[in-house]
Amino acid sequence: MTAKVEKVLLIGYGNPGRLDDGLGPALAEVIEAENIPGVTVDANYQLSVEDAAAVAEHDVVIFADASVNATEPFSFTQIHPKSNTLSFSSHSVEPEAVIALAQELFKADTVGYALGIRGYEFNEFGQKISTQAKENLEKAIEFIVPALRKKIFQ
Repeated sequence: MTAKVEKVLLIGYGNPGRLDDGLGPALAEVIEAENIPGVTVDANYQLSVEDAAAVAEHDVVIFADASVNATEPFSFTQIHPKSNTLSFSSHSVEPEAVIALAQELFKADTVGYALGIRGYEFNEFGQKISTQAKENLEKAIEFIVPALRKKIFQ
């Protein structure tokens, strides 16, 4: 999307108690502190069907999460709704399903992006982010803050 937009939602998700899995919430914390006009920030352990209502109220949604296989330092790609990815369980809902629900239930035309920040340590408990992942987080911040301020995404 190269057109300027008015309302952006950034959802940082992941488990801060599982080392680098906390990259999404860490990004959300930084963006929240920036207090950028027109940008709403949310953070949680996982996405849920309830997120579709918030997504529907915005022109753009950015789903920020740690990634075990993203290119370093991060990836930023447009995502498209997929209604067949939804399953009802206690596990996370995929970003594509959240957008599909926003479209189906609320007639939203929200454009979605996935920001995958490369992480490395996930298999232990602890509330710290690895050194390499912190560097990737900093690069993701350098990329996303100007985009959020200008409200222009590509």
